[in-house]
Amino acid sequence: MSAEALLASLWQMGGGAPEDLQQLTFAGDTAQLPSTFQVGGVASATIAVQALMAAQLWQARGGERQNITVDRRHALAMFKSDRYLSVNGHASEDPWSKIAGYYQAGDGRWIQLHTNFPHHRDGVLAVLQCVEDRAAVARAISGWQAAELEQTLAQANMCAAMIRTEQEWLAHPQAQAIADLPLFEVRRVADGPVIPLHSGGPRPLSGVRVLDLSRVIAAPVGARTLAQHGADVLAVSAAHLPNIMLLVMDTGRGKRSAQLDLRQTEGRQNMLQLISGADVFIQAYRPNSLAQLGYSVEELCAMRPGLIHVSLSAYGHIGPWAHRRGFDSLVQSASGIADAEGRAAASAAPGKLPFQALDHATGYLLAYATMLALQKRAVEGGSWQVRVSLAQTGRWLQQMPRRGLHDHAAELRPEEIARFLQASTSGYGQMQAIAPVEKMSVTPAHFELPAPVLGEHAPVWQ
Repeated sequence: MSAEALLASLWQMGGGAPEDLQQLTFAGDTAQLPSTFQVGGVASATIAVQALMAAQLWQARGGERQNITVDRRHALAMFKSDRYLSVNGHASEDPWSKIAGYYQAGDGRWIQLHTNFPHHRDGVLAVLQCVEDRAAVARAISGWQAAELEQTLAQANMCAAMIRTEQEWLAHPQAQAIADLPLFEVRRVADGPVIPLHSGGPRPLSGVRVLDLSRVIAAPVGARTLAQHGADVLAVSAAHLPNIMLLVMDTGRGKRSAQLDLRQTEGRQNMLQLISGADVFIQAYRPNSLAQLGYSVEELCAMRPGLIHVSLSAYGHIGPWAHRRGFDSLVQSASGIADAEGRAAASAAPGKLPFQALDHATGYLLAYATMLALQKRAVEGGSWQVRVSLAQTGRWLQQMPRRGLHDHAAELRPEEIARFLQASTSGYGQMQAIAPVEKMSVTPAHFELPAPVLGEHAPVWQ
């Protein structure tokens, strides 16, 4: 499917008027990266739909209509943004653990390990009873049945997925549980006041306060996107939580960063103060994880009537895998995407998408849906919940017509990437990273702040 068709479909899902689509134009080479899936159209369309929504909010605030251009190749680069980030002229080290990846179990089935966080790595090694060495891990896994190991690791709260075919996934109880869910949900969950979009400020989201309690890629990309349209985004983490610094730098642009320990009374009190002044609360912990700390949707909306509560999960908020830990590549493995890419490449091993497409696409859909909720709050009042998941985005991608692996495909060239980079002076040094894709004629998308060092800012609103 073309980016134009995908954008029209996404815009219709949000109730947008067809004539609004005339504001946006796609430009540049239509070649995508090698994949049997429509990753190029998805990258361009998800970036475009949130940009168009930002333009709509700008008009709702009294701003003038504007034109938007999305370069298709720039969109591809943004979906690989962490791979092009450099600091002081040096590319960052590969954050992937040396034992992460695909292994063949004793029954001939493949399984993927995700061990990029130290506690996930250590937990997997404890189950396998081996040392941190790829050959040792392979030997240990050869003594397991793939499905049995997947279940054992899940019960230990570790991160792994057996490689399934698409047909196997469609028959799986988790896939069936989320089969009727929409691509994204925006629903009213409680009463709350009508909160008009601020008429002052030079940008679509000027004056909007966003609490970002997320890590890694998908939800942080969504929060970063809100920041590039003017929202005050405060990313809240904690010193005891692991992070991948390359991703912290890439997704932190435009945000402020504070650290709070929600296990401590002072941290919880600070969080309550932040919630009382927030417009948007974004979290990407497993469903109901924060509820155990007193931060359920109901409790948060009672604390702050009119709050937009945004949740991202791996496999969806319902079904037997709702509480299972997951990442983009694991969802690719479990849902048949990795198997399909491997087959398209005539490989005996699983393949993978050319970038973390589920993460990035879901992040942009999160931003789009959040802006939809802000619009609804401004008209109808109420507190709203936004829900997205990597598995729902994956299902959307899998439902599109397929391509030949190398049909009209071309890797990004160095001269292309150079055009899409922008420099900033950050606490890490001179950073170069992919600039926002959308070109907006009146309210250009940009980052007012460089990527912050973790905990650089006080946990207060500006």
